[in-house]
Amino acid sequence: MRKETDEQYIQEETTPTVDSYTDDEETPAGDSAAEASDSGTDEEEHIARPTLKEVIAENAREDERPMSSSLTLRKILGGDILNADAIRRQVWLFLLIALFGVFYISNRYSCQKKQLEIDQLTKKLKTAKYKTLSLSSILTERCRESQVSELLRANKDSVIHPADQPPYIIIVNEN
Repeated sequence: MRKETDEQYIQEETTPTVDSYTDDEETPAGDSAAEASDSGTDEEEHIARPTLKEVIAENAREDERPMSSSLTLRKILGGDILNADAIRRQVWLFLLIALFGVFYISNRYSCQKKQLEIDQLTKKLKTAKYKTLSLSSILTERCRESQVSELLRANKDSVIHPADQPPYIIIVNEN
């Protein structure tokens, strides 16, 4: 029996427990373990305590504990909400939403760019229409018979005269 307690004492020294040093104990963990081996009830209580290795393994495990019911802004901004298992399962959905957001923004940008181009072309078309209309009215004014006859009178070099007789109508039979 003494050999078993010595092996247990050596094992306890190599793997310290979380509660090795408490405020009410004045002796180091080795002395309390030696005292615990003397009494049977303390030994059973000591075996039930988790070791430091077990506590670290419990805190460092990969699976998630359920989130607390109180969801605060600090947890959201701190990123604690991203550790939830439900969020991790929906990563592809979030990526798809982000992709749609990028497409939406780029589509809106290209539409605005095309709209600006349409506005510029509309302004150019209006200016061209006004210019064409003014040139057409100037041409119509200069082509009037009265304007042409005045130009011919002013230019004495011309041999062209206005007709004194009305035009003849020639009828052609198609037989």
